[in-house]
Order: sequence, then C-alpha cells, then structure tokens
Amino acid sequence: MMLARVADSLYWIGRHLERAEHISRISTVMLNATLDRADLAAQAAQLALAALGDAEPERAVLPVDSARALVLDRENEGSVVTSLASARENARQVRDQITTEVWERLNLLYLRVTDAKAKRAFNVDAPGFLHGVIADLHLVTGAADATMSHGEGWRFMQAGVHIERAKLIAHLLKVRFNQTPAPILDDHLALVCLLRMACALEPYLRVYTADVTARHILEFLLFNEDFPRSIRFSTARIEEHLNHLARGRGGQGAEPARLAGRLNARLAFAVVEDVEATGADVLLTTVDRECSAIDQTLYDTFIAYPLESRLPA
Repeated sequence: MMLARVADSLYWIGRHLERAEHISRISTVMLNATLDRADLAAQAAQLALAALGDAEPERAVLPVDSARALVLDRENEGSVVTSLASARENARQVRDQITTEVWERLNLLYLRVTDAKAKRAFNVDAPGFLHGVIADLHLVTGAADATMSHGEGWRFMQAGVHIERAKLIAHLLKVRFNQTPAPILDDHLALVCLLRMACALEPYLRVYTADVTARHILEFLLFNEDFPRSIRFSTARIEEHLNHLARGRGGQGAEPARLAGRLNARLAFAVVEDVEATGADVLLTTVDRECSAIDQTLYDTFIAYPLESRLPA
C-alpha cells in the first residue's frame, strides 16, 4: 500500500501540471486573438480571466499584460510558474516514485520559467515562449505515461490530471454558457477562440466540419467520449482510476469511486437538449461541485484517514 504522503504528492503533481498546461494554452489564444481583432482579444482576455476565477475580468487592459501575469507572476497561486514550482516540489518529495525521465523534463521546465531571463524571453517572443512551455509539459506527461509503471502512483497522478481538467473545462464553458443576457463570446471568431482554449478546434471540425455553433461546442466539450479534453472523457477516466485504487486496497476507497461513478453516469445519460432546457450552467456547476467532492473524499480516504482504520482488528 502506498504511503499517504506519496499518494498526495503524485496526485498534486497531476493537478498542477494540468493547470500549468491549461493556462499556457489560453494565454497563447489570448495573444493570437490580438492578430485577428482588437475587440476579440479583449473578449478572449475577459473569458480567460473569468474562467480562472477573476471576479472582475473587465479590468484586463492589454491581453499581453494579462498573459504575462498568468504565466510569470510568482505571487499568483494559479500562475504557470507557481503551478510548476508546486509540481516540482511535490516531485522532489517523491523522487523515488517517478522516473528519471519525468524528473529531468519537469526540472528543466521549472528552471526555464524561473530563470532570470524568462521575463525578457516572454517580452521578446511571448507566443514562442508559451509554445515551448506547452511542448515541454507534453514531454513531462508523455514521459510519465511511457516510463512510469501504471500502478497506484500513476493512477493517483492521472486522477489529479482529470479532476483538474474537468473543473477547468467546466469553468471555461460556464463563463460562455451562463444565464446572463450578453455572453462574453458570441460570434464565429470568438467561438473559435473558445475551442482553441480547450485545444479542441481540429477535433471539433472533424466531427462537425465547419459548422461552428455554440450548441455544438457545448455538446462536444461536455459529452464527446473520444476527445480527451471533454468533461465526459475526464469523468470516465476519474471513475476508472478510482475504481482501480479501491480494488487494490480491498474495497477501501469505495466512496470516492462511488461519487466518480455517479458523476460519470450523470453525463453518460444526459443529452444536450435537456442541458439547454435547464441551462448549461446548472450542469456545469454540478460538475465543478462534484469534482470538488471527489477531491475531498479522495483526500479523506487515501491521505488523511485515521490510523486506526488501517490497523488489523
């Protein structure tokens, strides 16, 4: 049985890496939007900041300033640099549980974004800087899949990845599909920006061709079972990994798996017509809330459990 502190560190490595990749990608979309249209860039910046929890996204002045803060602000707990610092610190604590390939790629990326020259490199070529960060993050996660044994430790890491991913995509969609009369993104180019923020443009076009509509985007990012960044895909993976962890511990861990199964079933049997009838923000709020509940029960079950519960009778 894996030590609780080890499980905790691996879980949070997954969550921090996923958050760093998501923020890097939406920052890239913000910057690319400035090439198309000034008002589109402002809309993209507002969407990104609102999806990441900024209570006043309209304060965004220039997309490049917003992107710089999201990536390099060490005082922002959710920035790329702080997420990578947290992932690296957790990896350092469980160095014997991850492979050399994973550690080296993560450490090199951390050193790159914390280097004294990082801010200058961003100012000179922000899109290039972000592209490099995203590529290196893919190398880290690819190395984890390709070189780590797919046992308990890897499953804790993957559970962290997909819980974070489901929450982030739910937040992104909720900003666009809330019940306010004037959504932030409301035209073709803006909807394309939304798909790019979810790394979904090309997969979406393969399903719906060039018919870019808000309804199809909602359906694709909520319910598509094959696209790895849809909420449905992530909830299925969360259930899969938590079921494996529960079985590997003789049934201990059944509660997180039960909550994950309930959330996955909720999405498996939902249809976009019902979501539209009740309002998409209702389902998206439920996804976010239930992912948080899974996170808490996972912590209570595998990390902060009473010692007496693991002692033989």
